[in-house]
Amino acid sequence: VKEHKFGSLIFFQGDVLETAQLTNRLQEMAEIPLLIGADFEWGPAMRIRRSMRFPEAMALGATRDTSLASRMGRAVAEESRAIGICQDFAPVADVNINPDNPVINIRSFGEDPGLVAEMASSFAEGLQSGGVLATAKHFPGHGDTQTDSHLELPVIGASRGRLDSVELVPFRRLIGRGIPAIMIAHLEVPSIQENEMLPATLSRRIVTGLLKEEPGFRGLV
Repeated sequence: VKEHKFGSLIFFQGDVLETAQLTNRLQEMAEIPLLIGADFEWGPAMRIRRSMRFPEAMALGATRDTSLASRMGRAVAEESRAIGICQDFAPVADVNINPDNPVINIRSFGEDPGLVAEMASSFAEGLQSGGVLATAKHFPGHGDTQTDSHLELPVIGASRGRLDSVELVPFRRLIGRGIPAIMIAHLEVPSIQENEMLPATLSRRIVTGLLKEEPGFRGLV
């Protein structure tokens, strides 16, 4: 931060007090305020010890109550800001249509694209109202995989028509409602990428074509 002028950091573990102290110290070192983020999908307890734990997304989705999603987003934002985290890598906007999915599963709001779209949008708006940058993930959709993308490269074999009617529905709703940031999924989508043979994270067809040009997303990728 001091010598190489890094502008952004991600936290993966820690304790409440030490995290707050560290973020304050790092911000004092930075010439420009740091963008500090973390995966707080179900609250800071997902990464930070002795912090608030909220229900996972699937439990929240089971309520079908978007007002609860918004209130939870706002509460997560308040907890995040209290320890110096200003970007949450949430909500998960994946539609969990594969019961054998080892990596998304209960991190998704459910198997219905419309429900996921509404719950994710409400959660994101709650985060934003609390002053935390929301980040929808994992574009273009990680719900129909049987492989953990932290270990191997999953392949989404769905047609473009299926993607339009399932996976892309929540992301388009979020983009329409002003989501400021979207995280790309580390997987391969042959129906979009054709013979590109790259993960979506490195694909111009996915990042530029499918995300930026088609729906007009102008936020942080």
